[in-house]
Amino acid sequence: MFKNIYFFIFLFMSVITTTSTGQSATEKKVAEAVENLRLAMISGDSDALTKLAHDSLSYGHSGGHVEGKQEFLHKLVSKQSNFLKITLSDQTIHVVGNTAIVRHKLVAETHDAGKELSTVKIAILIVFKKEKDNWQMLARQAVKIQ
Repeated sequence: MFKNIYFFIFLFMSVITTTSTGQSATEKKVAEAVENLRLAMISGDSDALTKLAHDSLSYGHSGGHVEGKQEFLHKLVSKQSNFLKITLSDQTIHVVGNTAIVRHKLVAETHDAGKELSTVKIAILIVFKKEKDNWQMLARQAVKIQ
């Protein structure tokens, strides 16, 4: 009898803990946008990148260069910036109204036009803004990490 009671208490506490630490529906949508962005940056898919990038995009590189939407799109679609693989880790998402702040670490294999194969390790802050039903990248800033 006591085993059953303890089992149900354990099960109840597990459900409460899982629910309280899980992502909200909005955070899941933002995480989906981040994943779609990761895949589009690897593929250079113009349509996907256009949908994910806000018209007022400010895209900051770890070296200090800042691009707008058109330059961001052009470099990825033309493979001037060529991501072969992108791995994200330590991601956090904080939603405030129709804005989301995403932080993560990125490790990528790149083979940019005219350059040798290299590995990039950066920490990134992305600000997404919800436009209608789509989360779009409004701003992004990267910094180099070890």
